[in-house]
Amino acid sequence: MILLEPLRDKNVVIVTPQGPLEQADFEAIAKEIEPAIASNGKVSGLMINIKYFPGWQNLAAISAHLKFVANYNRAIERIAVVTNNSLLSIVPGIAGYFVHPQIRLFDSGQTEQALSWLETGR
Repeated sequence: MILLEPLRDKNVVIVTPQGPLEQADFEAIAKEIEPAIASNGKVSGLMINIKYFPGWQNLAAISAHLKFVANYNRAIERIAVVTNNSLLSIVPGIAGYFVHPQIRLFDSGQTEQALSWLETGR
């Protein structure tokens, strides 16, 4: 399960996983970003607030995640990962080879900085 907080005025969606990722989570994220894509041509940013990577509920969830990335990675400009988990620090480097969005890691106390970067790229 995830919590979604769309910041429509900023063209940003905040995602906070609450447990193992489910197929429905990726469908819910898609429903939140599709209106922004329709009106703006893209989503400025996706902020992922995460204490640790919770994994996936099942193979259907993994498949939905991969499908989401394939369908929407060109429509999202930036992804901010807000965490204190040092193991997640490798994500931006690895993901950068496979997806379009710029990905940057922020400490959990840097939510405002992450939001500013998502909006402006600075």
